[in-house]
Amino acid sequence: MSCLVHLLRLSALLVLFTLPVVATASPVDLEAGWEYRWGDSPRLDDGTPAWLVESGTAANWQPIDFPSNPPGREGNRHVWFRITLPEGNWRDPILYIYSIDLIAQAYLDTELIYQHGTFDARGEGPFIGWPWHAISLPENFAGRQLTFRVYSNYTDIGLWGEVRLMDRPEFFAMIMNRSATDLMVSAFCLLLALLAGGFAMIHQRRQTFVGIGLFSLASGVMILAETQASQLLMATPLLWNYLAAAGYYALPVGIGLLLESWFSNHHSRWIRRLWQLHLGYLTLALGLALSGVINLSSTFPPYDALLAISLPVLFVLIATRLKQLNGEQRLIIAAYGLFALLLLLDMAVAHGLLPWQRIPVSLGALGFSLAIVAISLRHYALTQRELVELNQHLERQVADRTQDLQHMVEQLRAFSYQDPLTGLKNRRHFDEFFAHEAAIARRGSTLTLVMLDIDHFKHFNDLYGHEAGDAVLVDSARLIGEHFREADVVCRLGGEEFVVVMPGATAQQASEAVERLLDSMRRQRFLHGGEVLGCVSLSCGIANYPAHADDPIELIRLADQALYRAKHRGRDRSETYEPST
Repeated sequence: MSCLVHLLRLSALLVLFTLPVVATASPVDLEAGWEYRWGDSPRLDDGTPAWLVESGTAANWQPIDFPSNPPGREGNRHVWFRITLPEGNWRDPILYIYSIDLIAQAYLDTELIYQHGTFDARGEGPFIGWPWHAISLPENFAGRQLTFRVYSNYTDIGLWGEVRLMDRPEFFAMIMNRSATDLMVSAFCLLLALLAGGFAMIHQRRQTFVGIGLFSLASGVMILAETQASQLLMATPLLWNYLAAAGYYALPVGIGLLLESWFSNHHSRWIRRLWQLHLGYLTLALGLALSGVINLSSTFPPYDALLAISLPVLFVLIATRLKQLNGEQRLIIAAYGLFALLLLLDMAVAHGLLPWQRIPVSLGALGFSLAIVAISLRHYALTQRELVELNQHLERQVADRTQDLQHMVEQLRAFSYQDPLTGLKNRRHFDEFFAHEAAIARRGSTLTLVMLDIDHFKHFNDLYGHEAGDAVLVDSARLIGEHFREADVVCRLGGEEFVVVMPGATAQQASEAVERLLDSMRRQRFLHGGEVLGCVSLSCGIANYPAHADDPIELIRLADQALYRAKHRGRDRSETYEPST
């Protein structure tokens, strides 16, 4: 949470720094006058690259509009670019470069003025990230030759995005202005991820909130890592690139977890395979990169190809079952579709399929987050309205139940509903009470039934006699009654069979009560005529409406089946009804 607070504060400061900056000259984009040359320059005796001191224009230098990906690469990993710098009245001139693929040296005439990465004896070096570059220039730079030596084993080679001459204060203002929105969107996404993670821990729809939380976390981390202000926060470009890669690669995992829970088995299996494939790639790619087996930069092109295939497949799966989704789910898919489209456009720019431009990917993440927030607010309003309606419904239900109870009291006066041996309610009471509670349950409440049977009771009677058996029945009935709620009704159906009707209870609540009862039975020592009798155990079966039955009346049969399964599995245990497969 403290990280989010710092991020929000930084966003506010960046907004303040976006005030107009007075510069002595306007920025100049260097989009013409470049030349390139494939290969690496030999060295003179003093170590100066020979290509920097050539007289005249060498035939091997070819014109190019922008110093990126010249034609005829044919496996080359080295390229040189040069340009004659124009005049301009800047107080603190710098050359701003959006990014470089992958490492480079910059020379002003023959003087090395900037280096990104480390070159070995062969002129090669490892990938160290894709930061922006601000190269300081001397006051007398106008008319002098600026030359770049670039090495890349990546799909792209050269400078990328923007190359611009400008004043340093204006450069920082530009970085802050570009980053303010991204930082606020990132903080918003991370806050949403935190909230979704909290709901995932307490809500029944855990996978839905896990998917939302992971997607929000991935998008928030990716946007923060890719915003240009991140380099001002911490000058570790490779770390930011690892975070950006982790967020980028995890996006389909988050949306896959979310969508998987919305569809039937066939479609959910395909969606699960897609997000598991992306999760496998994330783990493998980052693991190999961190271990030094491959460069992180080489993991992006295969992933982009994977994403370009999996995204259309995912949307085809969604489109074929779109009618099954409700309005909220369609809104989330539409928001994700916009985000995915912006990702694909950004990917196309990165691979040169579209002209360079800054794609507002953060707006896609913001749209997705706002859709989640809008849905959450709508649910909150609906919940408040439902609470009012529920209160009114409960008041009516209490009135109806009071009337029904008065009617039952009148009937109890005419009949005896008590078992003479145990003092529990008898079967007649059970039949009427259960029918009454079943009718109430059909109006929208829950109902649980527990069937209990004393194990091997006939053998017990044969061994100790019927009087001892009656004593055990009385003590067992007392124990059963002590382990259930006041609202629950315990009845003796006959012989050693008992039943408990639990209005408004879930199967889990019934199971917990039964387990406490079974534990007490195991510790109970039955006495008759001063003689300690043998141990007695219970077998129990549980069934719940509406979890296990479409009609509450079915609970008798289902609880009896669960009781039979408890007997079959060794007795002295409880079983909750499960449909046979």
